[in-house]
Amino acid sequence: MYVVGKRKIKMKRVADVVEALIGAYVSTGGETAGVMFLDWLGIKVDFRVSPYERGIHLNSEKFVNIKQLEALLGYSFNDPSLLVEALTHGSFMLPEIPRCYQRLEYLGDSVLDYVITVHLYSTYPRLSPGVITDMRSASVNNDCYALAAVKVGLHKHLLHDSNALQRDIANTLRNSDKFAPAFTYGWESETSFPKKVFDSIRPLLEPLVTPETLQLHPVRELHEACQKENYTLKKPTVSRDNNRISVTVEVKAGGKIYRHTSCADKKETAKRVASRAVLKSLKQASR
Repeated sequence: MYVVGKRKIKMKRVADVVEALIGAYVSTGGETAGVMFLDWLGIKVDFRVSPYERGIHLNSEKFVNIKQLEALLGYSFNDPSLLVEALTHGSFMLPEIPRCYQRLEYLGDSVLDYVITVHLYSTYPRLSPGVITDMRSASVNNDCYALAAVKVGLHKHLLHDSNALQRDIANTLRNSDKFAPAFTYGWESETSFPKKVFDSIRPLLEPLVTPETLQLHPVRELHEACQKENYTLKKPTVSRDNNRISVTVEVKAGGKIYRHTSCADKKETAKRVASRAVLKSLKQASR
């Protein structure tokens, strides 16, 4: 049966279908097929490889141990100055090093998000998009990166002149002692790809999260638990003392009040830690 007429379709649904079609092309024909489909849609993407002149010439060995880092990453750099730039904090700017890590971070963040997505999508074909998204969030976040860097000793190669950064590194080192050496995913911290790319970065991030080891973000888990059990979750209270932020999370369940206050350098960290503590109390009470 064919019906002639008009039907309104939300733009969001059209966009979702286009994204799904791009995914279908990439999953069956690779990135080239995906780019060809984009071109057919009228979205011009030029992925031709062309020489890139960085215009940076320096004695890289003067600043970082190139051989040691290449052995650590399992990759040899044609341009070692990239390593120097990637390890240079904004506080360590010298005439010889005109750039810090920020531009490379912008690019690397997108690449890592992509390769982790491809890995999870191909490894777990039966999982829903929601679960895959949760797994990616548990794998691709600042806590994971910090713990992974400390695990392999990357923090020893950072070029910086910042007392604040040094404090952050020290806090991460202390925090990492609480977990097993293999821990690189999840939300436990209390401080704040083309195949070759994934081959190089995967050893730093191992073990990757699996459906069995997946942990939801404590803030989200607490919110969902309160909805499910009809608990009352109050709006978190926030206060500031010098550079420290305190967040108090409170839940009323079964006539009792479950409350925890946590302090951290960032509001998000304090809220996460406080939520985790309240969750722990609720789970113990329900046993």
